Amino acid sequence: GPLSERHLMDVRLGELPVWLATCNFSPQGLLGGVQKAWSSYYNKYINVKRGGPAGIAMLLVGYCLLSYGWNYQHISKISFLVSV
Repeated sequence: GPLSERHLMDVRLGELPVWLATCNFSPQGLLGGVQKAWSSYYNKYINVKRGGPAGIAMLLVGYCLLSYGWNYQHISKISFLVSV
């Protein structure tokens, strides 16, 4: 199909600059991309017939890692004070 309709994983490295030029980087386009990514994630990992807890666990682990990254400096200062 046309280059603008391909997914990122289907674009070859040499075609990447042209593919990026066809993307919509306006706030409305970025919001549409986030909504499309969320619905894809939801349909693949959460809204499945025999899924189990893997999708929700992945979401929680991602939240924990992100939260730890945001609070790393605060946590490391507390750890230093406790060990002194």
